[in-house]
Amino acid sequence: MAEYVEIEKAIKMPGLRLVLPPGIPGPWGEAVKGVLHVKKIPYIKVRHDLVDYSALIRWTAQSSTPALVFNDERPRSVWNDQIHFAERLQPNPPLIPAAMDDCLQMFGLCELLAGENGFGWTRRLMLVQAMVNDAGADETARNRSLAFGNKYGYSPEAAAAAPAKCSEMIETFARRLEHQQALGSRYLVGDRLSAVDIYWAAFAATIKPLSHELCPMLPWMRRLYDCTDPLVRAATTPQLLSHRDFIYREYLELPVDL
Repeated sequence: MAEYVEIEKAIKMPGLRLVLPPGIPGPWGEAVKGVLHVKKIPYIKVRHDLVDYSALIRWTAQSSTPALVFNDERPRSVWNDQIHFAERLQPNPPLIPAAMDDCLQMFGLCELLAGENGFGWTRRLMLVQAMVNDAGADETARNRSLAFGNKYGYSPEAAAAAPAKCSEMIETFARRLEHQQALGSRYLVGDRLSAVDIYWAAFAATIKPLSHELCPMLPWMRRLYDCTDPLVRAATTPQLLSHRDFIYREYLELPVDL
């Protein structure tokens, strides 16, 4: 497992610090890690306490991770801010396309994955439902899951509607990848790697995780992430998972360091 420092120590450190929950391959965190890895930007991993958020709130004025903090600049806890920041800090290799149409496509697809009510948000409602329904969980664990879910608009009704919404968004990516492959491109936008390829690779873990050898998740988390919903699995084409594998194999860190 990766080495982490505590928030109170990290506050006093210079450079780039990234707050993450240790041992959890959350897609937002893995995506920003991927961006930093491709750009070879060094950073310090900071431990996020999943029970007590008070230190994180004092430092970043919010309670979500991943959170990026560079020197004395404002914290960045939103995915698009993090992409723009990384591009500013290290322009090469570029992960934001220079062509305006490609740039619009890339950010639109990233929004579909990582934005509010996007795929990751909606899939998270399904995960909360699974945790709430877990027969082996005690009342404390269920209450914690409900508190987490409430932050993102969880309700049994929203969770029930989530698979259809997720599958529709996945189908958009399947069509996009098919279109790009027909043009002879191996990437979701243009003819080179962009941030959306990295974000798709990270978010695909919540459908079908990488193998244990490549991403050593805890067994209960692997069961949770491995989506068995028929609508979601039917929408997830072999080509989409192959694209995830290609991006990890060619560009990202393996095995995943949690």
